[in-house]
Amino acid sequence: MNKTGFNEFNLSEDIVKALDHLNYENPTEVQSRVIPVALEDQDLVVKSQTGSGKTASFGIPICENVQWEENKPQALVLTPTRELAAQVREDITNIGRFKRIKAAAVYGKSPFERQKLELKQKTHVVVGTPGRVLDHIQKGTLALEQIKYLVIDEADEMLNMGFIDQVEAIIQELPAKRVTMLFSATLPEDVENLSRKYMQAPVQIEIKASGLTTDKIEHSIIEVKEEDKFSLLKNVTIVENPDSCIIFCRTQENVDQVYLELESAHYPADKIHGGMIQEDRFAVMDDFKRGLFRYLVATDVAARGIDVENISHVINYDLPMEKESYVHRTGRTGRAGKAGKAITFITPYEQKYLSEIEDYIGFQIEKTDPPSKEEVNQAKTAFEDKIHSRPEVKRDKSEALNKEIMKLYFNGGKKKKLRAVDFVGTIAKIPGVTADDIGIITIQDNVTYIDILNGKGQTVLQAMKNTTVKGKQLKVHKAKK
Repeated sequence: MNKTGFNEFNLSEDIVKALDHLNYENPTEVQSRVIPVALEDQDLVVKSQTGSGKTASFGIPICENVQWEENKPQALVLTPTRELAAQVREDITNIGRFKRIKAAAVYGKSPFERQKLELKQKTHVVVGTPGRVLDHIQKGTLALEQIKYLVIDEADEMLNMGFIDQVEAIIQELPAKRVTMLFSATLPEDVENLSRKYMQAPVQIEIKASGLTTDKIEHSIIEVKEEDKFSLLKNVTIVENPDSCIIFCRTQENVDQVYLELESAHYPADKIHGGMIQEDRFAVMDDFKRGLFRYLVATDVAARGIDVENISHVINYDLPMEKESYVHRTGRTGRAGKAGKAITFITPYEQKYLSEIEDYIGFQIEKTDPPSKEEVNQAKTAFEDKIHSRPEVKRDKSEALNKEIMKLYFNGGKKKKLRAVDFVGTIAKIPGVTADDIGIITIQDNVTYIDILNGKGQTVLQAMKNTTVKGKQLKVHKAKK
């Protein structure tokens, strides 16, 4: 089994097996430096650019170190956005799949009661946005007494979004004896203060890129009048002909407008911004990750921590007002060692903001001319061919992992006095099945969901149709969710 370069960390077989299935072959620099320290339960302050593999650098040690037997949460991960909370929860679930690590995500605009029910279950890791986490703490629905790990992810963005006071309020409720890990692309003074105030002699790790952005990204600027922006966008996309592209706008209105114009021009496009309902935002991001369309029009909500592979181009349709946003937007491309392009449109009155961005990133961005008529005409055929061809659907990195897993539904739960041990005892007696083949068990009032691992799902499904649990005959079928 031990095919990955993660063997040097002496991880348990369950974690290594999941990393193999996820095609995690060799640790990134941040993973190589963070994982050994985190496994030793030391506080950490990590400065590392977006796209460097931070989630696995804390997700792997947490999954390795939490105790499966403990029912109450042992790790709390704070993220600035709902998308990032959902992404981190998914990554931790995948890494901890064979160890049966249960992760829950809590964030706003999602039913509180449903989250409350989930937190009543055995939960090892809770990932959430500060406002909703604080809400659960104040209402007594998130147990904190067993929290041994706190991760503050994208700490600089917490500051930018005004969450730092909520983060402090959460920290003050946590057990003093814990490991705290802080991750940030930049380390402003308030974030430094947070680490000094609440951490015990943290190990400082800085992953250097060239300045604040990776040298894999080619940056350029094109000057344009506001009213000519869409026409320029069409010409740039025709000449560049990206495989996958995010177009960033400053406001929700601009996103809606640009998306409508792209749609009218028959581009394979969709949009995402904070005014959309959460389910729609998740659905759009999932489709974009899978490569079902090539152009995503977005506000900065999509710029933080969303891990989409192989984005070839980022276009700043509107220059961001905050210099940090430039780093996070352009960091969507040039990830995991691949090359990318970041093209920024700038209007004549925006020079002041551009100068601030250039001071911040430490280099001047090259000014280029808009594409000529001749270039556009030459590129048109190839562009038309690509936008009318079916994009190659990308495999979900957890696909290989999930192939061996079947989620089963049983129509009985707490109200029938059923416990996890009852299901484990019954299923483990099926010929050819052991307790190691049983994954996460979620028992609700009237239903139970059980992950069956190692390709044994069909065997268990057939056997349980004629087997009682604690003397009760339950309906069983493959779960829809």
